[in-house]
Amino acid sequence: MADDAPDMVEIPWQKLTPEALQGLLEELVTRDGTDYGEVELSMDEKVARLRKALEDKRAVIAFSPETESWVVQSRD
Repeated sequence: MADDAPDMVEIPWQKLTPEALQGLLEELVTRDGTDYGEVELSMDEKVARLRKALEDKRAVIAFSPETESWVVQSRD
């Protein structure tokens, strides 16, 4: 996780139930302002890409206890 976000706690995606993970990813891809570039993707495609990034350890789920919000962010 990024060093510039010390208040963020990494949530291992493997600890979530399949239903909770699916709901979390679906909620993220339907947020206003989410941009996936030039090509329009279906919700299923967006969720699949996020899931793959988590599985490949290119991204993490980060939770802020202070704001009670979460994001999926790049691991770099």
